Amino acid sequence: MRLKSVRFGNQPWIRAAAFYLRYQVFVEEQKIDPKLEFDALDASDRCYFVSFVADQPVATIRYQAFAEDPTAIQPDRFCVAQKFRNQGIGSDLLRRYEEHARHAGFLRSILSAELSAQDFYLKAGYSSVGAPFEEDGILCVRMIKKLTKNN
Repeated sequence: MRLKSVRFGNQPWIRAAAFYLRYQVFVEEQKIDPKLEFDALDASDRCYFVSFVADQPVATIRYQAFAEDPTAIQPDRFCVAQKFRNQGIGSDLLRRYEEHARHAGFLRSILSAELSAQDFYLKAGYSSVGAPFEEDGILCVRMIKKLTKNN
């Protein structure tokens, strides 16, 4: 499946597309409370990556600088619409996010991965760090990847 486009920004239509996907995946599919899913980090100045296929939003990532390390960036709220999974769309979007982070000067990407997505991140070059923990009612593990020009 060929992507029509990947958009990045904080324009209302990009934010709406990201929220639409997150509501479908996290609230409806995974039963996360919307009050937990949509938080203070979803401010109007927050930028999102959104992948589109035929003008339909199919994947999104939100990110911010990692609070404990200013040289690291933290992607979160990363999801792919159910019928578009296992088609390389998520991998492509993650690579684009990492490229953006490298160009912005970040040295590492640190994320909380749902245990069900751990293999996806391992294949993308991330390493697991520490024991599993619960986040928004879902078991997760912290994962880290060095952002170098070669990956």
